[in-house]
Amino acid sequence: MKKLLLIRHAKSDWPENTDDFDRPLAIRGQSDAQKMAQYLKGQEIEIEQWITSPAVRAKNTCEIFCNTFCKDFSTDEKLYQPSERNIMSVLYDLDSETSSVALFSHNNGISNFANTMTEDVFLFPTCGVAGFEVNCSSWLDFEAADKKLIFFYEPETI
Repeated sequence: MKKLLLIRHAKSDWPENTDDFDRPLAIRGQSDAQKMAQYLKGQEIEIEQWITSPAVRAKNTCEIFCNTFCKDFSTDEKLYQPSERNIMSVLYDLDSETSSVALFSHNNGISNFANTMTEDVFLFPTCGVAGFEVNCSSWLDFEAADKKLIFFYEPETI
């Protein structure tokens, strides 16, 4: 059994003359990311590998989570402006020994990908976190595996 967390970046700012890729977190985004990271840690959710879009707002969100969990992270270009196939490709690249992973990405890709795994159609708010159990022994078997939504959290409701 594998565990997959999908996390949308926290609320971002859009300062004048700033490219989409370079948008920083807003003050509320920083606060929401800290709150959500602390909440997940309090739920004793353990994640082995943390991977983020290299875009500033996603990377900063991931950094806040990883500081809370005392973990390192990596970046993957496929998580910036992702399609469902791009996200699946990131999963296929994982070592079979990895039992849990958190992916930090963007809408609409992250919502679309989550909705391919559950009949509960939802749209990720900023800093929303969805947790899935994936019934497979290798990430290469992800697409055909049974998947179950085990939780969905958003900053406003925790």
